[in-house]
Amino acid sequence: MKPWREVAVPHRDVLEGTFQQSEFAADITAVSTGRASREYQDAGAFFDRTFITEGMAMLLTQVAQRLAGRGGEPVVQLQTAFGGGKTHTMLAVYHLASRKCALSDLAGIPALVDRAGLMDVPQARVAVLDGTAHAPGQPWKRGSQTIKTLWGEMAWQLGGAEAFALVAEADATGTSPGKDVLRDLLGRHAPCVVLIDELVAYIRQFPESQAISGGSYDSNLSFVQALTEAVKLVPRAFVLASLPESDLEAGSQRGVASLRALEKTFGRVQALWKPVATEEAFEIVRRRLFEPVRDEKTREAVCRAFADAYIAEGVKLPADTQERRYFERLLHAYPIHPEVFDRLYEDWTTIDGFQRTRGVLKLMAKVIYRLWKDDNKDLLIMPGSLPLHDSSSRNELTYYLPAGWDAVIERDIDSDRAETTALESKEPRFGQVAAARRIARTIFLGSAPSSVASKVAARGLDRAHIVLGCLQPGQAASIYADALGRLADRLHYLNASGDRSQDATRFWFDTRANLRREMEDRKRRFDDRTEVRGKIADALKKTVGNVTSFDGVHTFTPHSDVPDDSALRLVVLPPEAWYAREEHRLAFEAVLETIGKNGAKPRYRSNRLLFLAPDHGALSRLNDATRVALAWGSIVEDVKEGRLNIDLLQKNQAEKELKSAEDALPRVVRECYKWLLCPMMDTPTDPKPGIEAFALNTTGGSFGGEIERVCSDNELVIATWSPIHLRTKLKELYWKSGQSAANAASFFEDTLRYLYMPRLKTKDVLAQAIRAGAASKDFFGTAYGEADGKFEGFSLGDGNAVFDDTLLLIEPQAAQAYEDAIRPTATPAVEPTTATTPSGVAEGPGGYISNGGSASPTVVTIPPAPAAAKLKTFYGSAEVPPATAKMRLVQIAEEIVSVLTSDPNATVRLVVEISAEFPDGVGDNVRRAVSENARSLGLKSADWE
Repeated sequence: MKPWREVAVPHRDVLEGTFQQSEFAADITAVSTGRASREYQDAGAFFDRTFITEGMAMLLTQVAQRLAGRGGEPVVQLQTAFGGGKTHTMLAVYHLASRKCALSDLAGIPALVDRAGLMDVPQARVAVLDGTAHAPGQPWKRGSQTIKTLWGEMAWQLGGAEAFALVAEADATGTSPGKDVLRDLLGRHAPCVVLIDELVAYIRQFPESQAISGGSYDSNLSFVQALTEAVKLVPRAFVLASLPESDLEAGSQRGVASLRALEKTFGRVQALWKPVATEEAFEIVRRRLFEPVRDEKTREAVCRAFADAYIAEGVKLPADTQERRYFERLLHAYPIHPEVFDRLYEDWTTIDGFQRTRGVLKLMAKVIYRLWKDDNKDLLIMPGSLPLHDSSSRNELTYYLPAGWDAVIERDIDSDRAETTALESKEPRFGQVAAARRIARTIFLGSAPSSVASKVAARGLDRAHIVLGCLQPGQAASIYADALGRLADRLHYLNASGDRSQDATRFWFDTRANLRREMEDRKRRFDDRTEVRGKIADALKKTVGNVTSFDGVHTFTPHSDVPDDSALRLVVLPPEAWYAREEHRLAFEAVLETIGKNGAKPRYRSNRLLFLAPDHGALSRLNDATRVALAWGSIVEDVKEGRLNIDLLQKNQAEKELKSAEDALPRVVRECYKWLLCPMMDTPTDPKPGIEAFALNTTGGSFGGEIERVCSDNELVIATWSPIHLRTKLKELYWKSGQSAANAASFFEDTLRYLYMPRLKTKDVLAQAIRAGAASKDFFGTAYGEADGKFEGFSLGDGNAVFDDTLLLIEPQAAQAYEDAIRPTATPAVEPTTATTPSGVAEGPGGYISNGGSASPTVVTIPPAPAAAKLKTFYGSAEVPPATAKMRLVQIAEEIVSVLTSDPNATVRLVVEISAEFPDGVGDNVRRAVSENARSLGLKSADWE
């Protein structure tokens, strides 16, 4: 399809950039005095470029009928908004009445005359009263005649000196000539037309209650009233007057009072006037700016392609684009998109000072000139086509806006340094169709007026109208929707009414930087080593705090503050100790330093530490997410404290953004801290420790649960241990070089210290493995000390082993041999003896047996032994070997003391007596420790000799 520039060619003055507002801001006085440019001065040229609107057609019909004496309204008042086409309408009446050519030479007029039922329209005398042409207190000349008043000027223009003579006295005295005089004047020179423009500007200059050469305030109002009454009595006379619509255009209080008085005067006799409709503006602008379209087939094809594209996109575009009528709107507005007119006429005309027709013409003339120079190839001139980078076009819009919009356009909308340009350079899919700039231009056109307009129903544009201002046939709406989403996160002056992903959300630009700009500025203020690091640490504590398999989690903790004890600990490395598969030096150095040092001292229990490290690729995102959360937090805090003054909408936005940032931070933390580092050694002879890295799954489940899974699956931490593995490790490292027994407590201590040992979760894991192994003869025997080749408390196959500092684990073969060696030798069994009584009864243990005599057996009853007296006191003492003291004392307490105390009537008293001899004398450390412990335990005596 052909672009607009190949179908619709602008007029020469538009192409040359000479289209000036002064040329089309039609001046009725310049035309009446012959000083206007040709397109306004020549009646034929004027109507060639004039689209006769419905309102203008009604008015011209009334004028034709009135001048022909066939009825018609005698007085019409034009009262529309500034720039609404009043003066242009007056010029149409002027040329129809005073033409020097045939009606057939005036485009569009013959049809109107036919509609009015007329054969012809007679030429008429025309008087133009321009309130800005003369000062009321300064007489002016017409030839040799001095004229002082509006009625003198009107008489002179209608009939020269002869007509002036009728009002000469009234002109000299500044008094209104009266209805009869004016009726006579108009009757003598009919058919005639009186055009009155800028009347308020003239009358408001009269001082209060004071007459000047031009009359007085009251006399001029009286003249207007008399004129409107007189013209009704003259069948072929017509008066057309224009009044401003708003008080602002009327000017001062005096002007407003004049406007009210004139409205009341004209209100008695005026006919209705219909202003220019938006649809009619299409044709007005097209005729004034473009040559007639010759290739109607191409125009229709382009418009049809747009209409079809809109129907294909469906609900992504406004509802009216789905109707057939929209295709007709496209045809009428071609080569300008209807959305441009809608935004200008619905939004920009709400700004005081923006002229409804003249303002649009001047703007579009400059836009078309720049697009033509830039070789624009769009199918239509759309809101997204506006060349806001061009200072002339931009100034035409920003002139009506408050200060500050130039910076908005430069930074966010359309310039070489704008964020939109940067996004298109970075994202080729946006750059191919200039998606970012088109969206920003569309939003600007549809939202900038709301920054100054007094009445705004809903600020900004919704997503559907934004896409409508950009989309062309062959393009997908999704690319503009994606670009809009990206811009909403980047632009500093773009605001949104709610969730930016919703279709109903409205977007607008403002000269005040949005909170995102404030947030971006604050992001850069935070220090990496303090605030950012602290925020990440807080997020990590919340995220990793649920790791129950560790006794302690240390986030960004110096090695001097990580305890060197038996607890299993997870150390979270700081951001600067990051890990990457291809570069792990920083993380490994941090791990090795921590397992090697505990402040200034060496670390002994290195095998109790695992490490969590950040991924280098995700670190920048974590840093940014943290700064975003900090920035939003500071904004919300400043709002609460009154240090930042924003409206309720922005306050809600800030709180929502803060919640989103805080909710996102744990997720980003987890995505970044994805490496679990485990120091290890394969054998005791390895020259230095190694480090294994395990990747954590960053999605699904809890972070703590994922760490536990990795530790369990890879046996980094052992929660349940089989005695088989315990026996294997004992054989490998302890039962060798003639040693058949290993101390269990020393074994556990070694698991805490050495990286080649298994990392048991707790001491109970080893205790459970020992109990399970001790119950069988296959794994090891147990004892609680060894002296002179004898094991104290030896046991094999007994699962009641007590894990204390004295417990020994004995190699199973050595334990079996020891058990065999200590088993006692068996003795012959002794037969029970019996005694025979005289009666033949043999008495033995537990009863009696018959001896087989002939007579019946006689049972001899043995009287019971007398009952022994009850025992009342128990004394017990035992020698306890120091090596098994802990175990033996526990046994005594459980098996003797607890039995004694089970009788509630018993009074049990325990006395523990300890004696120790030191042939070479006791050491100071031992003496001091024992004395302090004895004192704290409350021993009755603790003497040294």
